[in-house]
Amino acid sequence: MQIWLVGGAVRDELLGLDPVERDWVVVGATPEALEADGFRRVGRDFPVFLHPETGEEYALARTERKSGHGYHGFTFHAGPEVTLEEDLGRRDLTINAMARDTDGHLIDPWGGRADLEARLLRHVSPAFTEDPLRVLRVARFAARFAPLGFQVADETRELMRSMSASGELDWLVPERAWQETARALADPAPRRYFEVLMDCDALPRVLPELVQLFATDADPTPATALDHATQATTDASIRLASLCFALAPQGPLAALGERLPIPRRWLELARATSQWHMDCIQLPMEPADPATVHEVLSGLDALRRPDHFEAVMTACDAIAAARDDHDAWRRRRDLLERALAAIQAVNGSTLAAEGWRGGALGQELERRRKAAIAHLIGADGGSRPHAGRSE
Repeated sequence: MQIWLVGGAVRDELLGLDPVERDWVVVGATPEALEADGFRRVGRDFPVFLHPETGEEYALARTERKSGHGYHGFTFHAGPEVTLEEDLGRRDLTINAMARDTDGHLIDPWGGRADLEARLLRHVSPAFTEDPLRVLRVARFAARFAPLGFQVADETRELMRSMSASGELDWLVPERAWQETARALADPAPRRYFEVLMDCDALPRVLPELVQLFATDADPTPATALDHATQATTDASIRLASLCFALAPQGPLAALGERLPIPRRWLELARATSQWHMDCIQLPMEPADPATVHEVLSGLDALRRPDHFEAVMTACDAIAAARDDHDAWRRRRDLLERALAAIQAVNGSTLAAEGWRGGALGQELERRRKAAIAHLIGADGGSRPHAGRSE
């Protein structure tokens, strides 16, 4: 039995990065032998085991054969006769097809180290085309490693285009497509993910609702807003909302949510940003109108969901910056935040103690909240930034 550290951990160590997780391949062993050593089997499709002490994944070396369509269309074979080189040969990219033995010696049969140095994302073999998920994985690695200067190799890009044209991408499971997209949105350069998919003609098949944002003649504002959001926050849901603000809530945005298992909170944030960003960014200021300010805060459910409100404000930051309108927007955001604080001080329990009940209580509560906003605006015209707010 021989054990090798493989894949991303080896790649990241060579790049000087801290590996997120470590995966191991076991050569020359059987499931029974690993279980006898205390390993716990967790893989259903192929033999994967958890180390009894570290909990890290150990997989028997395996080969695979295409037997159907899509991500699940494979037959796997794992046995003691499968070599490390055969196991590495089934992987997606050369930079992910390296291994280290327990003495630290690098095993690199597919030129992964040279491609790391050349900053290239290159497929290992023509078998790359058998798994449609690999197109999304290449795009995601491009998003992750864009700050390091990585590019997709020309021959790999052509393979990805051929997969788009063949219809193989139509077999992608929605859950896996969303999983890769969500992970890319959290990467250092998420815009690159969508650009790579667009470049290889995969975006129309995988995320057709977003094609209008990355077409050749598309308005650059949404993609630029995504860049600004990427700089401002690591929250992938805000990044998605900043990109999708131009999509109609009941059109492409709704279709995207129906087709992919996007978390409800993410969709609500994207819809709210799409519906209310113009009301926020173009909020009248000279003079400010208490009723309009109250309407925006109510529409964003700011009193009950202040975190949601704050996320929309951050998305609007990115949108305004993409439109080169950030300075004017800061004054409007400041007003909205101070108005929210003012109406938070208007307590419904206080009105109940005064004797207000039922519908009359609700009407009086709204009247006093608007009055609080009017008082705030009357005190300074609603146009100057609050002295405590950072400029």
